[in-house]
Amino acid sequence: MPRENITREATIGQLLDEIVEKIPDQDAVVYADRDYRQTWSEFRETVDKAAKGLMALGVKKGDKVAVWATNVPHWVTLQFATARIGAILLTININYRSAEIDYLLRQSDCENIFVMDGYRDTDYVNTLYELIPELKVQPRDRLCSERYPHLRRVLFLGPEKHRGMYSWNELSAMSVAVGDDEYRQRQGELSTYDVVNMQYTSGTTGFPKGVMLTHFNLTNNGYWVGVNENLGTADRVCIPVPLFHCFGCVLAVMACLNHGATMVILERYDPINVMMSIEKERCTALYGVPTMFIGILDHKLFDKFDFSTLRTGIMAGSPCPVKTMEECVDRMNMREVTIVFGLTESSPAMTQSRYDEKSLEKKCSTVGKAFPGIEVAIIDPETGEHLGPGKHGELCCRGHNVMKGYYKMPEETAKAIDEEGWLHSGDIGMMDEDGYYAVTGRLKDMIIRGGENIYPKEVEDFIHHIDGVADVQVVGVPSVRYGELPAAFVILRPGVKLTAEDIVDHCRGKIAFYKIPKFVHFLDEYPMTASGKIMKMKLRELSVQLWPDA
Repeated sequence: MPRENITREATIGQLLDEIVEKIPDQDAVVYADRDYRQTWSEFRETVDKAAKGLMALGVKKGDKVAVWATNVPHWVTLQFATARIGAILLTININYRSAEIDYLLRQSDCENIFVMDGYRDTDYVNTLYELIPELKVQPRDRLCSERYPHLRRVLFLGPEKHRGMYSWNELSAMSVAVGDDEYRQRQGELSTYDVVNMQYTSGTTGFPKGVMLTHFNLTNNGYWVGVNENLGTADRVCIPVPLFHCFGCVLAVMACLNHGATMVILERYDPINVMMSIEKERCTALYGVPTMFIGILDHKLFDKFDFSTLRTGIMAGSPCPVKTMEECVDRMNMREVTIVFGLTESSPAMTQSRYDEKSLEKKCSTVGKAFPGIEVAIIDPETGEHLGPGKHGELCCRGHNVMKGYYKMPEETAKAIDEEGWLHSGDIGMMDEDGYYAVTGRLKDMIIRGGENIYPKEVEDFIHHIDGVADVQVVGVPSVRYGELPAAFVILRPGVKLTAEDIVDHCRGKIAFYKIPKFVHFLDEYPMTASGKIMKMKLRELSVQLWPDA
């Protein structure tokens, strides 16, 4: 059967078994900056031990297992271990703070959470102690939280011991309590259409929603992403993008799984570590948002490293500057680099350029063509009419990539997926005569900063709580490095004096850093339509005048 007609009907665990049978002794996971290297066979053993440990603790099919950590060793182990036993991996943005964690734990009915020690200036362990004071006084095997009644276990993603939490080593040791027959029986109960992953995203509207993704969604998306990069067992993929995001745990990990490529993972993005990993491990592919590539290309030590083994990869998350793409091809040898477009709700990819695209113009100015098995349409947002080539409308898709829905939000799900099964992206685009798609604007107000979605209303609602603020409007300011940066236009109450620093300081430490307005400007009134609606487009135009070098 030709490659183009294949749809994967396997669970993530079944694909892991297939790869182990095919290339058991080839590298699966590597961290080039430390002594961590596992073959596919060794990796499966580690996964199975963790999966049995989770079962021994009482994790059931359908339970949520959250992970709040950077790309530390065993993050990917946990991704596969939960999939092996039918649990749902709930990925948490590493930049979340206490208010966002509180919302997520409440809304998701989460039963289990893994944490690391912390990231930047946020102490994850102490954050959980503040939110779940019972951790310090209750036996860890009988946790009963008043605030989070569904929560049963807190685990630490490392060997260290913390009051009320199980360590990773303890989890692995518990694996002996589960026999092979019981383990196989659990795996036999799984379906490729079971939910295996939940990611919280602002999506196109409103506060974060839990996007439910299935084995079928992720295995097929990863397969076609790898096809379009021409990945194979000889490839070694450098992964500095966050695993909590679909970019990392699907476009990278699932593509490597489907095609037997090696995952060269970085705990966090650092240009020097990226360049070192590429050279040391002779990577053939590199993933990143444009900001990451710019940081590498502009680094003063760039010329000291060897990029000759690179050929492909993915640049996604925000619009790609043509100059950056040209430099990746010319200076980093990434002649077969690809661009992916999609959203978390589409698992995440719906279109991608191919490794063998001959036209640099197509590679830079479009987001490629639709995946096999996925329909992509340009739909008039007012009339619902399907538009032809050259016409601008909302980019929509349907097929094997469309999410199962938002967790406990049927009305929001119905807004995102219409009665005919079309998932609405909220992005405006067009298709040319050759079937290539281009993104030209945004239907909603969502801001994308370096690949991170920011929904203005969430930030506006937070700033509204500042004493003296009468109104606030948040818009995206065009940025060469980040794609967009958030800016707040604030109206103060009469007689109140606040500075831009006061607004930023109120946000700092309480919401994720990337949501904090980079710019603040005070106005006496907003530009309004005749019907009394605030003209955000005018505010965006003003932001370009105020901060032209953003």
